[in-house]
Amino acid sequence: MTLTRESIKDGLILKMVAKGDQSTIVLTEEQRDASRHALLDRVRPGSDVWVFGYGSLIWNPAFHFREKRVGRIWGYHRQFCLWVKLGRGTPECPGLMLGLEPGGSCQGVAYRIAARKVEEETAILWRREMVSGAYAPRWMPVHTDSGVIPAIVFAINRHHERYTGVLAEHHQAKTIAQAQGRLGACADYLFNTVEHLAELGIRDQNLCRMEKRVRRLHAAAPAAPTATIRLAPKTRRKR
Repeated sequence: MTLTRESIKDGLILKMVAKGDQSTIVLTEEQRDASRHALLDRVRPGSDVWVFGYGSLIWNPAFHFREKRVGRIWGYHRQFCLWVKLGRGTPECPGLMLGLEPGGSCQGVAYRIAARKVEEETAILWRREMVSGAYAPRWMPVHTDSGVIPAIVFAINRHHERYTGVLAEHHQAKTIAQAQGRLGACADYLFNTVEHLAELGIRDQNLCRMEKRVRRLHAAAPAAPTATIRLAPKTRRKR
C-alpha cells in the first residue's frame, strides 16, 4: 500500500491508528489546524509557501506543488529516531522513521506550494506528518543554488513518547531489517530514500552505511516480520 493524496484526505492514517494501535494518542483536527495556522500566520497573504522534505516526502510528496529545488538546511541532520508501530511496523515489531536531530546539516528537496493552494495542500501535509505530534514543524532557511528560502521543516519532537533517543547503529539496522507494516517494509523506506537522494546527486553517508548494514542482515538471514523487537531505553541526545 502507498500513501496517496486521496487516501490521506480520506483519513487512511487515522483509520490505521484506530484499528492497529489504540495506544497512540492522536491530535484532534482542531489541534492540527492550530499547529498549522501558527506557522502559516507568519506568511504574508497571497504568498507561496515552501516545504522541505528529507525522507519519504522526497519520493512520495503526495501534495501538489509548482516547483522543487534541491537544498540544504544547517544545524540539523537526518536520523532514524522515531518509533513507528504502524505503516512501516507493528506494535509487536515497531519500525523506525527519519526525523531531524540537532547538529550538522541535511540535504533534501524544497517544494513550492502556490499561494492559492496553500490551505488545501498544507492541510493534507499536516494530516500525514502530524497525526500524533511526533514532529515539531518550524520555519528554517533552506540554502539552494537559487538563493536562501524560508521553508516549513518537520524536525523531531524530542518530548514525544515515540522519540527513540540515542540508538546504536546495530540496533537501528536490526529494527529496520525486520519491521514491516501495511505501507510495506521498513527497509524499503530506507532503500527508497537512499536511491532517490542518489538520483538528486545527494549522498548521505549515514544512510548509505545503514543501507549496507541492513542489506548484510537480509543476506545473512531473511527478515522475520513477526519477530518482537524490544524498544531500547530512551537516551537523550546532547544538544
